Amino acid sequence: MRRYAPLLAAGLFATTIPALAPAQAQAAGAPGYLTQKPAWHRCDSRSPAAYQCATIKVPLDYRHPEGRKIDLAISRVRSGNPAKRHGVLLLNPGGPGGSGLDLPLFLGDALPKKVKEQYDLVGFDPRGVGRSTPISCGLNDAEQRWDRPYKRETFARDTAWAKSVAAKCRATSGDLLPYITTRNTARDMDVVRSVLGERTISYLGYSYGTYLGAVYAQMFPTRTDRVVLDSAVDPARIWRGMIQVWASGAEPAYDRWAKWTAARNRTYKLGSTPAAVSKTFYGLVAQANRKPIPIDGQKLTGDDIRSYLRGAFFSPKSAAEAVVELKKAAAGQHVGAAALPVPPAPARTAAEAPADNGTAVFWAVACGDTRSWPKDPAQYRRDSIRDKARYPLYGDIASNILPCAFWGRNIEAETPMTGTAKVLTVQNEWDSQTPLASGKGLHRALKGSKMVLALGGEGHGVYLTPGSCANAPIDAYLTTGKLPKADITCRTTSSGQRNPLSDALPGPFPAAPNRF
Repeated sequence: MRRYAPLLAAGLFATTIPALAPAQAQAAGAPGYLTQKPAWHRCDSRSPAAYQCATIKVPLDYRHPEGRKIDLAISRVRSGNPAKRHGVLLLNPGGPGGSGLDLPLFLGDALPKKVKEQYDLVGFDPRGVGRSTPISCGLNDAEQRWDRPYKRETFARDTAWAKSVAAKCRATSGDLLPYITTRNTARDMDVVRSVLGERTISYLGYSYGTYLGAVYAQMFPTRTDRVVLDSAVDPARIWRGMIQVWASGAEPAYDRWAKWTAARNRTYKLGSTPAAVSKTFYGLVAQANRKPIPIDGQKLTGDDIRSYLRGAFFSPKSAAEAVVELKKAAAGQHVGAAALPVPPAPARTAAEAPADNGTAVFWAVACGDTRSWPKDPAQYRRDSIRDKARYPLYGDIASNILPCAFWGRNIEAETPMTGTAKVLTVQNEWDSQTPLASGKGLHRALKGSKMVLALGGEGHGVYLTPGSCANAPIDAYLTTGKLPKADITCRTTSSGQRNPLSDALPGPFPAAPNRF
């Protein structure tokens, strides 16, 4: 899934707010929230009448439910067969920072009839996103760009950027940002469950939505029914480690690409051996760092190329075609932007939301979910130098300093994955956004889970990709509620087809806005 996901930070206040115990968290909604009656209405005149929207209230701070309230926008498409209806299927597209309000429409077109009949499909904009009391950090496009290569001469400037973003977030939305966290979003999900009149909820979450679903299953284990976590975030890596796994995960994909491309030298003419192919690619990187390569009126440095094509190497054919076009551009031929893989767009939000809304939510969650971010800029410098040597494609970018270095005290620690969670995790072998190591990490962390691994599967987002071998076992679980007796490893022959939701679902991290 190639859209959304933003990273933003704020040097939040340094007050300590105690974590809620599980019993408190379950009761924190208070009767006034749990017994709301949504005023359902047609979402807009251009959408089907069956697509309904409503707005409910949730506490900003679950410790003090009598205090400030914020909006939570929800949507639904009801089951067309009440006789077969099992319950509700709550949907999340990922992010953090992605809007999920229109997912019932996207999934309504893509889900098999036998699955749709069993569920009311329910979407929502997570707290802080889109139509759910949106937040902002007041950032322009340049300030939203986070994928910065480490260089000795620019590190002071990168550090100043990170500190400035944190300060702007604090100044613009400091009263809201501390409460925009995964744990609070999970609490909101339980309010949604209650106002829908359901004893339990089923859930389908992609990308960041896998972590959100895992947290919900830990906080509210008796209220989860059938849970599918697709393209997974590793709880042990939130959140800096999830950026760094982009670097470690890209190297095997790059090596696979170089071997694949060398075997097809007659077609691509990039080299007849993996070493020769790699020499061609890094020669283009070096050339672009000396003199940026023009692409459709813009100029790419070598660092842009490394960042831009990192994800492309997980699909060898796409990457080979892109490097061929780069080679042409480097030789002075005109090449349009459409010739290269388009990076993920910034998180899509409602039209009335601030332009940096998705980015602001990402930083709020990424920095607020965990206390593991290093605070010393020197550590980011050391890590970037080390990882540039280990992972030459992306290591220095992944480990460079980010606004979370200047975040204040978190209101809660991350959620321990200690309880049994009978859920189904799903993973492609070649996923650029949540690489295989990450998917295995979530499965390993969730005791009682089962995993469907699609060997040969490419791309971010597995379920509903045409031809994926994972579709059948997921359909079976959603329709019967029975987990496989053992993990399933199947073989998908990549056909180049994308998940039909790939333009609607965000990856787990932000992209630089307006970069081609």
